[in-house]
Amino acid sequence: MSLLPLDDVVEAAPVAAVPAPSPSRPLRLALTLLPLVLIAGWAVTDWESARGGAARLAVADPWWLLAALLLTALGWVAAACVRQGAVVDRLPPGPLLASQFAAGVANHLLPASIGAHAVTLRFLQRQNVPFARATASLALYSLAKPVAKTAVLLVFFLACPDMLRLRAVLPGSRTLWTAVVAATSGAAAAGLAVTFVRPLRRPVIGFLRTALCDARELHRRPSRVLALWGGAAAAPLLQASVIAAVGAALGLHLSWAQVVLAFLAASTAVGAVPAPGGIGPVDAALVYTMSAAYGTPVGIGTATVVTYRVLTVWLPLVPGAFVLSALVHRKVL
Repeated sequence: MSLLPLDDVVEAAPVAAVPAPSPSRPLRLALTLLPLVLIAGWAVTDWESARGGAARLAVADPWWLLAALLLTALGWVAAACVRQGAVVDRLPPGPLLASQFAAGVANHLLPASIGAHAVTLRFLQRQNVPFARATASLALYSLAKPVAKTAVLLVFFLACPDMLRLRAVLPGSRTLWTAVVAATSGAAAAGLAVTFVRPLRRPVIGFLRTALCDARELHRRPSRVLALWGGAAAAPLLQASVIAAVGAALGLHLSWAQVVLAFLAASTAVGAVPAPGGIGPVDAALVYTMSAAYGTPVGIGTATVVTYRVLTVWLPLVPGAFVLSALVHRKVL
């Protein structure tokens, strides 16, 4: 029996394969920690407003603040209802509600609801909803909310025509014409781009076809119609009710209907401004509307809005960031 040289034996021995580290694990860890890092950065840059709002919370009526917290939680339920109403597939209620709570954190960090839409899109894809139908549901959600808010505002105007003095809050004719021209120009530019740019034509037409088919299918189901339009109409009413409860806790002498009408008018007028979570333009417009239409002192109006933001933004921020991180860690997102 011939023996192989030692070198040949070493070369012939199989080499155990070393498993390569999964590239998704560091990425998932980074995504898990990213919300906490962003929250910390925002806390450093906007610490003064948070501290001022917390000081006002210390002297407010605790029972009205508790009511405001409960109404805030109902706002997340309304958002989850609208998300379910915009999708044909049945979504698990618990993870859907958790995703909307987490989406509130992303919504306040990025402008124009980009963060909330990104979280929801990822959640829908994890629920095996195709990308085209998931993006169509986001478009329907984005359309339903302003349409429902405008309808609620018109109902309030018809029911209480003398409650809000329009001349005190409407912008000048030059501002209105500028807004109309800008909207018309944007729509015309989008139409021309789709018509003459061939690479855009096919995906846009495919997206519109998918969106129209899903919308038609959804409106054949009463449960989806109720969730979509009922939730979209309830969401601004709940937001305004939170402001009314905070105002009552701080001594704001306005009725619930007056606060609701002021919020609807202010948010409808400047809601298209791409600010994170509507913070900034909507707040300023709301303080101005309450002051110009009802004679509310600017100080108490500002305190109400700042405290409202503390309750709806700052208090849920840290738990929402942890929920977002947990959902990413568990691969729900």
